[in-house]
Amino acid sequence: MTTASTMYALSLDQIAAAMLAGGNKRTTLVQGDMGTGKSSLLKMLAEKLPNHKPCYFDCTTKDLGDITIPDLVSGTPDDEKSKGYVTYLTNEELGVHNNVPIILMVDEYGKALPPVKNALLRLMLERKMGSYTLHPDSIVFATTNLGAEGVGDMMMPHQRNRITVVTSRKPTADEWIEWGINNDVDHTLLGWAKDTPQLFQSFTDISAPDDNPYIFHPQAPERDAFVTPRSLEAASDWMKVRHDFDDHTLTSLLIGTIGARGAMDLGAFVKLADTMPTRAEIQDSPHDARVPDSAAGVCMVVFRTLSSMTKEYLNPWMDYLARLPLEAQGMFANGVRADKYKDRGMVMGNKKFTEWAMKNNYLFSAEKK
Repeated sequence: MTTASTMYALSLDQIAAAMLAGGNKRTTLVQGDMGTGKSSLLKMLAEKLPNHKPCYFDCTTKDLGDITIPDLVSGTPDDEKSKGYVTYLTNEELGVHNNVPIILMVDEYGKALPPVKNALLRLMLERKMGSYTLHPDSIVFATTNLGAEGVGDMMMPHQRNRITVVTSRKPTADEWIEWGINNDVDHTLLGWAKDTPQLFQSFTDISAPDDNPYIFHPQAPERDAFVTPRSLEAASDWMKVRHDFDDHTLTSLLIGTIGARGAMDLGAFVKLADTMPTRAEIQDSPHDARVPDSAAGVCMVVFRTLSSMTKEYLNPWMDYLARLPLEAQGMFANGVRADKYKDRGMVMGNKKFTEWAMKNNYLFSAEKK
């Protein structure tokens, strides 16, 4: 099902960059697979534009009367012919009353009732709503699911022609892992994601549902729970408290979060994670702590370290790192050097890491060519 829009699908970072450049002139509607973080664009833009007020408008909860309501303006007392007139107040969620630059996300536009879609068209095209006009620096964008997902996202041609529609792609496994390291995602889940990159495929790339049993597919309606970046984050929350209940309960919770196939396969990784050395073992005895036998186990140790680094742990970790396979050492270094890594400055300023980087500089030679 490859089309021009899927061939030129964009990452969320690319979409955010485009909105920062031209979002004050043109409204972009972002369509993409469910659960892939489209709504996080509001936070991404707000971090880049701290003087803008972020506003969230959920179309699925609105009817026409929820957008504007009438207000009466009295006539002039000294003019008997002036009877007054009706004006309209807008919904607070739209933010058009603020008289400051805003970032307005019109969420789930494709699922809105037809009158709601029409009522928002002028705002998205002309930046006006009733008697209100947005600040010229305001950014307006909308989100919706792919129509092929069959969850009710539809637009008429005249609506679509007023906006720019782009397709957001799913993150790759490595992109999601980088995000997960910086957002406290369970390290076992990160290891499973590294070992199972098909978790991040789109159904648009799959010819038959059975070719990927983990993800949503409109031709597999019986698959009522499945893997998305959103459901993986939910599974992480259960994984982090799994020691408070038995394995049977954990499996049931995971089945209801990421589907049966995902839950069973992740369960195997849980057993593997329990054989890993603890942080305390590495910190107390970096030269004697266990080194996992499997590549997946080594990955989980590295991901756990990246996501929970402290100054006290850094020196013993560097001693332990030298005992890991060279590929794992490079994985750790690449994780540290990522622009978005939360502890980048702390690790790169460490003497042992600097010595290791100088000694192993050849690991990055291909990157510099």
